[in-house]
Amino acid sequence: MTSNIKDKHIDPASFKAIAQLAYRECGLQLAAEKMSMIQSRLRHRLRALDIADFEKYSSFVCSEQGRDERRHMISALTTNVSHFFRENHHFEVLRSTLTNDLIPKLKLGQSVRIWSAGCSNGQEALSIAMTALDCNPEILDLDFRILATDIDPKVIEFAQNSTYPERLTTGIPESFLKRFFSSQEKGGEIHFQAIEKVRKLVSFRELNLISSWPMKQKMDVIFCRNVVIYFDSETQSHLWPRFHQALKPKGYLFLGHSERIVEPQNVGFSTEGPTAYMRTDATTSAMSKEH
Repeated sequence: MTSNIKDKHIDPASFKAIAQLAYRECGLQLAAEKMSMIQSRLRHRLRALDIADFEKYSSFVCSEQGRDERRHMISALTTNVSHFFRENHHFEVLRSTLTNDLIPKLKLGQSVRIWSAGCSNGQEALSIAMTALDCNPEILDLDFRILATDIDPKVIEFAQNSTYPERLTTGIPESFLKRFFSSQEKGGEIHFQAIEKVRKLVSFRELNLISSWPMKQKMDVIFCRNVVIYFDSETQSHLWPRFHQALKPKGYLFLGHSERIVEPQNVGFSTEGPTAYMRTDATTSAMSKEH
């Protein structure tokens, strides 16, 4: 039945149904001009389910019976590209904040929490962990934890293993690669796994960013980079007050290089550098409408 799936094209009605579903499920915007890319990414789902065409697939995934398939669909549609120490200027701010503010608080018995939202394959969260250990190796014995979340269960599973082929380790300083990774050869390629003390600092969890957030403790730092670019302005405008509420006073929010909070002062943030924002205690009419 599925032998000619590679020749099947998504029809406008099926595309519209899938796009509306992706938006409802996770705020993902699918532009019509990306139709051929979306078609290409979803063909393997038709093959896996032995479904003949996109019309039948869209009917299934939008039905109650297709609820489990929605996770696979979102996984296929989202881009899981990341790098170690991507946008390094954020890690310079993190290092300064850890050294001057957060580690002294830890030594006084306070807790510090950092959230990597949209963690993809785990490189960002592990970069945070290595930075923290480099600032103070004793951080392992203090109340310091990193939460790393992503909507895609497949990348969460990959990240939990924290093992990367050599080609995915670009960006890691050579000294960090030696200190924080063990290496082994697999399938003719060298793979590097983060050592236990790095992995111990990070908890990987599946989370839909536009659903409820179960975290009870407020965060000192939130990395949410190259995620909100896939959301429309309305979805973004609902996220900013939620990030504000999730942060401790003077906590940092880092966004991706092409992402911005328009008029950050209206949602309780001040700009602290390129795509770096700090929670302020300002109360605005825009924020009070959200709460």
